[in-house]
Amino acid sequence: MIKIDKKLIIKVGKETVEHEALTIKKLVDNIDNDFATVVEKIANSTGRVIITGIGKSSNISQKIVATLNSTGTPAIFMHAADAIHGDLGIIQKDDIVLVISKSGNTPEIKVLIPLIKSMGNLLVAIVADNNSFLAKSVDYVLKINVNEEACPNNLVPTSSTTAQLVMGDALAVALLHTKGFTNEDFARLHPGGIIGKKLYLRVEDIFIHNESPFVYPDDNINKVISEMTSKRLGATAVVDKDKTLLGIITDGDLRRMLETYKGNISDITAKNIMSNNPKTVQKDELAVNVLKLIKNNNITQVIVTNKNKYLGIVHFHDLMREGIV
Repeated sequence: MIKIDKKLIIKVGKETVEHEALTIKKLVDNIDNDFATVVEKIANSTGRVIITGIGKSSNISQKIVATLNSTGTPAIFMHAADAIHGDLGIIQKDDIVLVISKSGNTPEIKVLIPLIKSMGNLLVAIVADNNSFLAKSVDYVLKINVNEEACPNNLVPTSSTTAQLVMGDALAVALLHTKGFTNEDFARLHPGGIIGKKLYLRVEDIFIHNESPFVYPDDNINKVISEMTSKRLGATAVVDKDKTLLGIITDGDLRRMLETYKGNISDITAKNIMSNNPKTVQKDELAVNVLKLIKNNNITQVIVTNKNKYLGIVHFHDLMREGIV
């Protein structure tokens, strides 16, 4: 079992964070005209962004590709080593190629760059050394300032890969802003995630899966209880003959009635215990707004209407199942 000096470990952890934070802070001065021009070129391109790298830079490349794709900029990862063994076919004539490398002088990069240049594609680099082979070979350089890694031996890619990642994020966010990427666009590209659901899931997508309990004002208490029990939503709407909403009866209304009513409960009808003016939503309302309504009013269900015509009920548990709670 390895024994550790906790104070020393905490010190090392903090120093690592501080070192990388300082590296990131230095990036601010490198967001310059070249950066703005690269954003403009990509935004106006009819092609894709092909991102390539070797080693840890290839891992960062894949993350930046994912970020660009999820924010509306088509991107593809191409491993630098695989590129010189056939994967160059990924690159199409209108694509912009972004090469990521700390040194800019690796053997794979030196072989790859002339091949891409011969294809005529616009070349951009994220690189730490302005005097490197890569920096001198591309059209635009997005420079990262990395004098040394956070690793005490200055070997393990730490600060450099963090800087690459942040520069990629800056590029993606700038493109998002330039293209006017909206919440609706984000939801369209993230339909299966919780964030996407919060942006696109609507009441009509939920209540149609529930039964729609309702009773008429003159229905007796037995009918009310039967309807609430069989439909399992903890409530029933009270409507007139043309389905116009009149009120709601919840489990709480039933309990309060049983606690206070002293007569024969068989004489009670729905209109005697219903709550007037229940909280309602339209079927096209966002589900996340229904959640706010439920929480703000300390209730468990909301009635869905269309021009005051009863359609159904959305329960708090429905929102939980969808994962937006």
